Amino acid sequence: MKKAQLVFIPSPVVGHLVSSVQFAKLVLDRNDSFLITILVLSNPSAGSISKYIESLASVHKQIKFISLPETVAPPSAEALSVSVEHAFTRYINDHKTIVKDVIVNQVIANDPAPIASVVFDLFCTAFIDVAKELGVPSHVFFTSGAAFLGSMIYLSDREENGQPKFRPTDPDYIIPFYANPVPYRVLPLMHKDEGYETFAYHGRRFKDANGIIVNTFSEVESHVVHALLARNDIPPIFNVGPLMDHKGKSFPGTDAVKPEEISKWLDDQPEKSVVFLCFGSGGGFDEAQLKEIAIGLEKSGHRFLWSVRLKPSEGQLHASYLGNYGEVLPEGFLERTKNIGMLCGWAPQVEVLAHKAVGAFVSHCGWNSTLETLWYGVPIITWPLYAEQHINAFQLVKDLGLAEELTLDFRRDCPTDIVRAEDITKAVKTMMEQGGDFRNKAKAISEMAQKAVAEGGSSYVTLGNLINQWLENNP
Repeated sequence: MKKAQLVFIPSPVVGHLVSSVQFAKLVLDRNDSFLITILVLSNPSAGSISKYIESLASVHKQIKFISLPETVAPPSAEALSVSVEHAFTRYINDHKTIVKDVIVNQVIANDPAPIASVVFDLFCTAFIDVAKELGVPSHVFFTSGAAFLGSMIYLSDREENGQPKFRPTDPDYIIPFYANPVPYRVLPLMHKDEGYETFAYHGRRFKDANGIIVNTFSEVESHVVHALLARNDIPPIFNVGPLMDHKGKSFPGTDAVKPEEISKWLDDQPEKSVVFLCFGSGGGFDEAQLKEIAIGLEKSGHRFLWSVRLKPSEGQLHASYLGNYGEVLPEGFLERTKNIGMLCGWAPQVEVLAHKAVGAFVSHCGWNSTLETLWYGVPIITWPLYAEQHINAFQLVKDLGLAEELTLDFRRDCPTDIVRAEDITKAVKTMMEQGGDFRNKAKAISEMAQKAVAEGGSSYVTLGNLINQWLENNP
């Protein structure tokens, strides 16, 4: 069978890379007619990415990884302090010439198979122009949910209609892609003018692509799917999720407790008795907040597995690991909780969520983590930190009724924000002792998620349609 090429360009952030690789692998599993190349931009704020790419390349040998030359000046600390999204968008945009040269000289020149599409990340819309210059299709690969995709399109609508930017005194917003009015406080990404303009810009540019691929499944975001289908000014939407990395690979060089130690500890716990706390690659806290978490967990009286990390240092994206928990956590905490709790730096999140001992997940509500949680039917307690996590948490709590609210608007970058121990205790006890409805809903959604990607399911069929479209464009 004649081959066709796909060129993936993800944002240089681990969560986006993971989703892109999972999607590339899924495409190859469904149809081996494709040659897939992933172009990797450097990220000056996340030094572990290069090692992570090396580990991905060693596992996924059927995918070619090309690291782009580091010739573009990284965003300045000042620009990042104003708006990370705006600064990184400019940084990515400055790679247009490099990306085109690499595609021409290292992709096209090395294989005559036609390019079926350039598949770019939600922050990489500048590469639509590269695809057009090369005369090939382009597709957005949207690594968050359909509702957040809709919110970005909504921002572009507001700009086109001359409406003002968001302000703290505004009444709650009626956004067609959410079932409930959305308060200003859960939209921190859009609080600064630069962030608002950046997301509106990308939302506007999505309309120039040939399609938008979303890591979600129609059953969980049915309201959003109907709202998107009602639009005649956006490209076709392809819901292909949930994309899952069931092996839950670690980052190289982490000082993790060995996965088998965590697994053994969980094996010794009663079914659905453990609260799991984990907050993603950037999910750390200052010492004061870590103490509050410890006190709250201890007072809840419930078993816990806690991935404990300090918040990223200035200019960095990844949280750091503690060398000695006792130096930070309350005096005597480790001794008092040794029979009901386990602490670790890195945790094999997917394996933990899949374990029968886990009864609730205190989560930052990053989209990858959200899908993993829904897949395994674990009830969520929301604690968003940054990025679009706040609006994800709002959707889970208010629109979908799949999560217990601990907080929706905690701001990691706000020095006065702190979640108190008593609120942590209350949320944990409520979910673990009165969370039957959440468990039933989680179980139902888990069944829907697994059915969606199985043969004949909604995401399975949609992916097949997308693959056929790519191949038909390259006879």
